[in-house]
Amino acid sequence: MIAKDQVSHNDEEDYEKVNLECPICGTRNSLRIPCKIINESKQLTTISIPRGLVCDHHFQAFVDKNFQTRGYQKIDFELSSMEFYEQSVEQNSEDEVQDLSSIPSFEEVLNLLRTVVKDKDILGSAILTVNGKVLYSSLPENTLFSTMKEFEVRNEKELVAVRRMFLELENRMKICSNYMELNDVNFILVLVFSKKIKLGMGNLLLKDLAKKIIAKV
Repeated sequence: MIAKDQVSHNDEEDYEKVNLECPICGTRNSLRIPCKIINESKQLTTISIPRGLVCDHHFQAFVDKNFQTRGYQKIDFELSSMEFYEQSVEQNSEDEVQDLSSIPSFEEVLNLLRTVVKDKDILGSAILTVNGKVLYSSLPENTLFSTMKEFEVRNEKELVAVRRMFLELENRMKICSNYMELNDVNFILVLVFSKKIKLGMGNLLLKDLAKKIIAKV
């Protein structure tokens, strides 16, 4: 299936500037952050900053719903792209986002996603709720918006649930997604591939990643 990635997300209203300061060298800069991700978070959003966006260091910033930075953390792993994910919250909540991010092995799952993205033909990964809310993402910006919108529309229109979805964009990038259940929580696992990868191979790589995630949990 070929999908047109026509929606422009360059409008300033889609973004908010967040002021950042490297906890290692003190370099300051501001980055445009998608409003939707911060607004949908129930508390702090962790933003992982790769080398080159602010300075020559990798680090994490914790941003609240007012787009204010509440703290920083040095990290001992390298990043290939900017990451977003919601901080874990109370275990007794009934919200599926909180349940998933609160499981003890959630950080190990994120490390698996970071590992697969080191492959130059895998451009990003994400975990979304079934209605399109971001639990974790390292997807390219426009691809992230398009993927979120796809699941939001399906949820709003109460369309038939799709266990797997494969899209080819006009630029020949491929999006493969897989419906999963862990700890009684439903979510969508997404991988984005370069134009070199065929959809069949993308599906195999996605299945392999899903098996590794299940094994971790």
